[in-house]
Amino acid sequence: MQRHNVRFLKSGRRRSASQQRGVALITTLLLLMLMSGLALAMAWSTRSDLLINGYYRSFRGSFYAADSGLNIGRQELQNQVMKDIVLGWNGNVAPLTNPTTTASNANTYLQNNYMSYSSSTTINGSGQAAKSWPAKYKLVQDVDLSGNPIPFVQYVSCTMGNGLPCTSPVTSSYKYQFNYDIVAVGQSRGGEAATIQDHGSFFVTAPLTSAPGNTSFAAWGMFIDKFDICSGTLVPGTITGPTFTNGAWTFGTSGNYTFTDPVGSVSSNFGYNFGANNCDQTSAPSDKSGNTAITPKFNGGYNLNQSKINLPQNDYNQERAVLDGIGQSGNNPVNSSDLHNNVRDVSGAAYPSGGASSGVFLPYTTTDALGNTIPPTFKGGGIYVEGAANVTLSPSGTAAQVYTITQGSTTTTVTVDPTPTTIAGVSYPKGTTIMSVNGGAPLTVSGVPTQIDPTTLNPTGYATMLYVNGKINSLSGPGEGMPAIQDHTNLTITGASDVTITGDVTYKQPPVTLTAVGTTPMDTLIPANDTRQALGIFTAKGNVILNDTQTNSSGKFDGLLEIDASMAAISNNGTGGLVNNGAQVNQLTIVGGRIQNTIQNINTVTRNVLFDKRFSSGWGPAWFPSTSLGSGVITPGNPVPSFSRLQWVNHTPFD
Repeated sequence: MQRHNVRFLKSGRRRSASQQRGVALITTLLLLMLMSGLALAMAWSTRSDLLINGYYRSFRGSFYAADSGLNIGRQELQNQVMKDIVLGWNGNVAPLTNPTTTASNANTYLQNNYMSYSSSTTINGSGQAAKSWPAKYKLVQDVDLSGNPIPFVQYVSCTMGNGLPCTSPVTSSYKYQFNYDIVAVGQSRGGEAATIQDHGSFFVTAPLTSAPGNTSFAAWGMFIDKFDICSGTLVPGTITGPTFTNGAWTFGTSGNYTFTDPVGSVSSNFGYNFGANNCDQTSAPSDKSGNTAITPKFNGGYNLNQSKINLPQNDYNQERAVLDGIGQSGNNPVNSSDLHNNVRDVSGAAYPSGGASSGVFLPYTTTDALGNTIPPTFKGGGIYVEGAANVTLSPSGTAAQVYTITQGSTTTTVTVDPTPTTIAGVSYPKGTTIMSVNGGAPLTVSGVPTQIDPTTLNPTGYATMLYVNGKINSLSGPGEGMPAIQDHTNLTITGASDVTITGDVTYKQPPVTLTAVGTTPMDTLIPANDTRQALGIFTAKGNVILNDTQTNSSGKFDGLLEIDASMAAISNNGTGGLVNNGAQVNQLTIVGGRIQNTIQNINTVTRNVLFDKRFSSGWGPAWFPSTSLGSGVITPGNPVPSFSRLQWVNHTPFD
């Protein structure tokens, strides 16, 4: 009985172990399925990443191919235009015979050669470079609102350096403008494609350094007489207007240089100062030392190895212009006898024959050619101030220019109004010049200062020479941001010594834009504001000194100073320049030009010097110092191409 039970128990254990053997198999199968799923997921993820990366790589390759197409299209546009430059062009022969045809031919060339896919990477024209990413590009034409294709390039205009349309002879430079509109499609491996559009303006500036005959120094945006190569470094920045030195231009590494107009020098080389006694001298328009490059932008071209520009010999012309309006009728200094015979004070007394130490005098007469007595009548070109003085300029009404001249405790006010008028029943058809001292009884003189042509002796128009036979200790307008020069006023201020500017001296209406507005760059002529207003500031025997003492409307000094004038501190063998002897100027704005014997420290944080382009045509401040450039046109400079991009658009859709 007992043995039977034992057999039964052994048989039960065997059946239980047999049932458990299937669980291990199922577990193994489940783990195998899980691992297979993970492997599939990893494979799918890896494949997706590869696809995404491949798409992105192909897309970027397409983008770079399209960008290459744009750059190649612009370069070919430039090449096709520049190849048409006429050999031997000058002021009478235009650099481009027919710019409209040039644009049409350039457009046809791009259509015939770049509107089917080409490789974006070539080596000497041999095709795809080895081991490079395969890509190709083509140019397509944009369309207007009517669906008509827009040419890649269209001729717009030709203007001279003063912004006026080109007419023969051209006196300063030719500037051709072409508008371009280029669309490039790039395609890389696969079907991905990128489309980029670039449009703007392409300019060709062909410089002429000067016009024949006598040329006012106001025709230069910057003129430096003494500037030995590698003796100093030009301050970086944008320099507008024709630029010339009787020495050499030396550039440094502290910033960028952009010249918008022709650049010339007597030297046959530029200097490139890399510091540590490393200053290269070369005729190349850029230079490199190690990894450092100096690359000035000569947008208006450059001329090296030019003839020296003769300097003005003296300021006799300016002083004599007060007496006769001509300014070239004598080669000797004005003496006491000249003044005694030509100028009078407010009381009618002639300038003392033995000389004077101070006073304000006008050139007027009280007798006619027959000796008959007549009302005081103006007969010269300006105002004569004996001795040091402070001068404040301000407009009055719509036409009058006011000069407030202070010498010690004496203040003389001269108001020049060219408008015909009637005062106390007396008619003044040629305007009036009214002078008073310390608010006393005014002297009314019939007529206004007038410039006389030295050849024909005919009047050329209302213009004023303010000559101070001494230092001008302070020259300014009525206050910061307030106009000083009336419309239609053509004025030159000459000091026999230093001229110190203590505040803003600005035109009532600026003749050029002071800032960029939209697509219109700064220093663009504003024809509506051109009333033939002009200001020249000149000293042959001193410096033009900055000493800003003005405060703003809140009564605080802000270091903002604007001078609308062509300033010249220059003479034969002179040492004058523009210098700051006062507080640091935070922002200096000059609308006109700077002409100087030497470069000096202006102690200024930011400077904007905008050339008054009206002065490039031979017209400028009356009796401003000038030079003789002989007859004929100086050899033309190198035509320079430049681009101005207005819009760059990536039209590629992003998925």
